Amino acid sequence: MEGDKRIERDPFGEVLVPKFKYYGAFTYRALENFQFSDLRIPRELIRALGLIKYAAAYANLRLKILDKKVADPIMQAAMEVAEGLFDGEFPVDVFQTGSGTSTHMNVNEVIAARASEIMGGPRGASGPIHPNDHVNFGQSTNDVFPTAIRVALLELINKRLLPNLDALYEELLRKSDEFKDVVKAGRTHLRDALPVTLGQEFGGYATMIKKARMEIEKTAQVLEELPIGGTAVGTGFNTHPEFPGLVIESLREITGLNLREAENRFEAIGSADAFVAVSSALKNLACIIIKICNDLRLLSSGPGTGFGEIEIPALQLGSSMMPGKVNPVILEAACQAGVKIIANDVCVTMASQLGELELNMGMPLIAYVLIQSVKLMANTCSALSEKCIRGIKADSERCRAYAESSTAILTALAPIIGYEKTAELVRKVLSERKSVRMILAEDFGMGEDEINALLDLKSMTRPGFFKKSDAQ
Repeated sequence: MEGDKRIERDPFGEVLVPKFKYYGAFTYRALENFQFSDLRIPRELIRALGLIKYAAAYANLRLKILDKKVADPIMQAAMEVAEGLFDGEFPVDVFQTGSGTSTHMNVNEVIAARASEIMGGPRGASGPIHPNDHVNFGQSTNDVFPTAIRVALLELINKRLLPNLDALYEELLRKSDEFKDVVKAGRTHLRDALPVTLGQEFGGYATMIKKARMEIEKTAQVLEELPIGGTAVGTGFNTHPEFPGLVIESLREITGLNLREAENRFEAIGSADAFVAVSSALKNLACIIIKICNDLRLLSSGPGTGFGEIEIPALQLGSSMMPGKVNPVILEAACQAGVKIIANDVCVTMASQLGELELNMGMPLIAYVLIQSVKLMANTCSALSEKCIRGIKADSERCRAYAESSTAILTALAPIIGYEKTAELVRKVLSERKSVRMILAEDFGMGEDEINALLDLKSMTRPGFFKKSDAQ
């Protein structure tokens, strides 16, 4: 009904916008044109855009470009947007104009309408505050949108992902210490190999996470360079030369992030290299997560027909048909999350190739999938540490039994009787289906103490065991 609508105008003519909505004609046309999916711009990016609009209004106030009576309501409205008070006002599809102009103008329109309302004026384009002339003064989508992506990603990485990675690392480290004396069979190519301790395996996992975290933290530093102030093509046309510094100073104070001006705004606007680098680091972490989860799935397989060397927390029933069956649900979910993050990296890589000349037009898609990847990885690390790693228990007896039954421990004889004779002994153990201890007693006439000294499994998990054997 037209009574529930208000008229908004743009160069293409008049449109009827729902009266209760803050957005205007630009957003309305974007909703009509971009109906590709049900994917919407993430809340984290809307928050970053709101923060940038707050900082821009504050900078223009300090530069005496905006009057206080205009700047103050813009700043209030922008912060309300950043804090999530108007999340229902941002309905534009992720698949839109490639610079992100539709979402950027959506934000400008909402802030302008809300600021006009704060001033006592009407909601909409007829209000005293204009989305372009006031809210967007000294800015362009081409510098604002990539700046917002950087701020959104940095907040997520620093405040969610890195702390969750630290928690996962600490849990793995605790398990490494807890299991330091649990000797087990090593396996390479899924075949018997020399003994290791369960603690050594978990220590390896902890170090994988530690190194991946270092790489993400290091790579994320490229996001700290902001292109704001470059306006449309990087030249800074139609903005005050002090504007970018003031905006970034304000953003630093609000977010606590180590933000700075881009070394070269043409690079920061025209290239998606920074986002490709961060995505690649996330992909590497995803590969590590999948490797660790697959290892833990194998080690906990069973209970009657698998490795059964560790027990993971039982969280829920695993079968609609087989009563009592329990599956490694967190590990399986984490593996799927890792696959999604790897797929997202392909998406970022290909979207980065959509750029030409002064602009990359894959920005909305890059923003969507990268923010999704960081959030997904942060949640995955949290679930792994809290719902799986923390509750893992070792079956020490089963671990040792496997280690003692492994023919790989006969490697201890190689320095004494040689590689070829040891290989023959291995074949004999396997063909006659006798234990290693029985063969050593029968064929070599070794007593129990001598066998125990030779097959000291714990010593085999440390460097220098061969020298010790050679001395016997």
